[in-house]
Amino acid sequence: MKNLLKVVLIAGCIVFAGTLAKAQGQKIGYVNFNAIIDQMPDTKVISTNLQAYQQTFQDQLKGMQTELQTKGTDYEAKRSTMTDAVRLQKESELTDMQKRIQDFSTMAQQKIDAKKDEYGKPLLDKVKLAITAVAKEKGYAYVMDSSQGIFLVSPDADDLMAAVKVKLGLK
Repeated sequence: MKNLLKVVLIAGCIVFAGTLAKAQGQKIGYVNFNAIIDQMPDTKVISTNLQAYQQTFQDQLKGMQTELQTKGTDYEAKRSTMTDAVRLQKESELTDMQKRIQDFSTMAQQKIDAKKDEYGKPLLDKVKLAITAVAKEKGYAYVMDSSQGIFLVSPDADDLMAAVKVKLGLK
């Protein structure tokens, strides 16, 4: 059993070393994905549309908060003259309103996030396709995103930013 484990470990090391050696001979490039996205003309249109969409929710939320504040002020002013049953009912209404506002806020954020994904996906796909095309044309096996800064140590690589911008028609 021990011999089998040793054989499997040695075979795994040989495969890993072979893969590593093969990868070292391949070209590596990098791009700043976020910078490309920021330069795309579609980004401004998407941002404007998202802001307009978000504003509709903000307006509704503001109206709900104003209504809650008005009812809260009214409750505080009349509280001393209310019977216990009426006071409990008003407090329950105010608590329900607060919960509805929180639920609405959560739902609105989810819808905004979904709309952001809906608007952004075609743009992201377009940029990824351009990066893939440039990598293929120039013979790159790997292209890293330099905007993420995930790699603490990496082999030398070529900046493909200019070629991707040309592919997308950006200046």
